[in-house]
Amino acid sequence: MAKTKHYLAQAEPEHLDLVVRGGRIVTPDGIREMELGILQGTIVQVAPEIHDTTHATLEANGRYIFPGIIDAHVHFNEPGRAEWEGLAHGSLALAAGGGTCFFDMPLNSEPPVLDAAGLREKRTLAEQQSCIDFALWGGLVPGNLDKLAGLRDVGAIGLKAFMANSGIDSFPRVDAKSLYEGMKRAAKLGLLVAVHAEDDALAAKFTAVQKAKGKKDAKAWLASRPVEVELAAIRQALEFAGETGCALHIVHVSSPEGLALITEARGQRVDVTAETCSHYLLLNDKDVAKLGAPAKCAPPIRDEQRRVAMWAELRAGHIQTVGSDHSPSPPDMKTSKDFFAIWGGIAGVQHGFQLLMSEAIKVGGPSGPALPMLAAVLARNVARRFRLDGRKGLLTEGHDADFSLVEFGDDHKITADELWTRHRISPYIGRTTKARVTHTYVRGCPVWADGGVASGAPKGQFLRPVI
Repeated sequence: MAKTKHYLAQAEPEHLDLVVRGGRIVTPDGIREMELGILQGTIVQVAPEIHDTTHATLEANGRYIFPGIIDAHVHFNEPGRAEWEGLAHGSLALAAGGGTCFFDMPLNSEPPVLDAAGLREKRTLAEQQSCIDFALWGGLVPGNLDKLAGLRDVGAIGLKAFMANSGIDSFPRVDAKSLYEGMKRAAKLGLLVAVHAEDDALAAKFTAVQKAKGKKDAKAWLASRPVEVELAAIRQALEFAGETGCALHIVHVSSPEGLALITEARGQRVDVTAETCSHYLLLNDKDVAKLGAPAKCAPPIRDEQRRVAMWAELRAGHIQTVGSDHSPSPPDMKTSKDFFAIWGGIAGVQHGFQLLMSEAIKVGGPSGPALPMLAAVLARNVARRFRLDGRKGLLTEGHDADFSLVEFGDDHKITADELWTRHRISPYIGRTTKARVTHTYVRGCPVWADGGVASGAPKGQFLRPVI
């Protein structure tokens, strides 16, 4: 296993802090054998060979230097529900999977982030506990429209709204009027709005049908959330975005039909982007029946035909970003015999992206088009959409030195013992991956190295969009 080599330096101010040698840099445009020169947390050189004197060298030894993954969709549940996960555990697990930045959702923290004071409180906690950089979502709910300007002023990355029941009483769903008015205000404020797109009335209707039959198993849960529930909400959100001019981000799109609606709207110049999540590309409905509670989420995992179609949409460029929607909970919330009562959330922040890499390289191998495609949807596109691309998302001069080293080898079987999340629950336990993150660096500092926490890991910095 390669180690970071530190050299005693009779240093002058212009000496580099770190040179990453012998690696293959992954960019959305291709893979290049290049070296990185880093000074004060910033990439200052990208060249075939760097001869400047350096304080330290990281020997990549042929591994892939992947841009730092920006996970725009996590629930680390702090303050208020740190026993579900917490910022320290969540950020470290993400770093172990190649992540260098996360955007924490306004729920399931308690209180949720619905105003400037709530965002400031969470920011303070994250600055104390996160080992990687972060941004924070504000909420859009009925009754907080007058708080949106305050959220913008303290640096919210965007506003999140639920079009269906969120499962959290303090974070109610938006009715059509509140969503429309919220999007209208957000457009004036220059804020992006993200929506959980499921139609609440349709979900209630199909749920009632299953419960009337006395059905409580995983199959009944899947039947209570057919694709129609997702499509109805996407249509409404797209209509509102077109009318208000609001920038819209539809999170965790689970179906190719949903992506088709979004792609059509983009063709009509609606300012909308689509996010999907690792689990919609890795799991199918039969996995839900087999795995049970660890694979429950909303929208639910779809059938194998749709899973394969989602990969085709990804390769066609119809998915702009991929996140984890990491939504953990304590084990006792995952044990009911009534599948409807189980907390719906997939804990996959550590291995989901590595499994995507492993799956993607089945076509063309590591040196083919797969890794550049993933570099776009996991890093560059996220930074662009959320206006952080002045410093994040690419391995290029002038950007933060955020990256991971990824190696591809024999199949590795994922075990519960290697999870860094607070609760060792994941639908990926038992799966195998050929991709493995060996190092993760944030602003030129090691956070994760050789299977463990790097000594002297930095504290995360708060990121705010350029408006």
